Amino acid sequence: MLLEGRTAVISGAASARGIGRATAELFASHGARIAILDLDGHASQSVAQELPGSGHIGIQCDVSEEGSCQAAAQQAIEHFGRINILINNAGITQPLKTMEIRLANWAKVIDVNLTGVLLLSQAFIPHMVEQGGGSVACMSSVSAQRGGGIFGGPHYSAAKAGVLGLAKAMAREFGPAGIRFNCVTPGLIQTDITGGKLTDEMRADIIKGIPLARLGDAIDVARIYLFLASDLSSYVTGATIDVNGGMLIH
Repeated sequence: MLLEGRTAVISGAASARGIGRATAELFASHGARIAILDLDGHASQSVAQELPGSGHIGIQCDVSEEGSCQAAAQQAIEHFGRINILINNAGITQPLKTMEIRLANWAKVIDVNLTGVLLLSQAFIPHMVEQGGGSVACMSSVSAQRGGGIFGGPHYSAAKAGVLGLAKAMAREFGPAGIRFNCVTPGLIQTDITGGKLTDEMRADIIKGIPLARLGDAIDVARIYLFLASDLSSYVTGATIDVNGGMLIH
């Protein structure tokens, strides 16, 4: 039980086959109480009720809106009294090429994937400073490292690269306060985002470039989040952990 007695807030965690939900289930199985944050408030509450253990809550939150993040943080802190872990997991993607990206596309992807990390972190940092520490993990992507992915356009790569820089800067700034910031960079993970979009031919071709010879599952990323949330990583901050089966080795 790596998280016994701790509380965790996980954004973008209501999708049935998503990384956020897999993380919530794993954290709960390790003793944590969870606040599920998602744009769909009813889905958040439903998932919270289905998690192992008790005391979990679901909260509607639009991570791209400052007021929504502040309200969600206040609700979670009032419910639990103390927040030990924040997982900045919420994200969206759009399969567009450079010349297809309109300003509205750019703004939406940047707002959710990058600005959302800033806003939700800002909502919890004062609480974590006051309590003497915490662990924050942020979702980036192999797309940020290799310059493009399978389903994400250049604006997605830019947003996820921004997450890496932001998390490292926050790790340096808030390390003295005992708050750790780290990033996870998944490769192609089988979730609702990729579901139904991969043909058998595409899948086989992608797997040829993965040394571990399989696509990733949500639980593969959830286990890395667990490591970063727990005391197993107590001397790890400003790090980027690849979860890509060797798709990118650098």
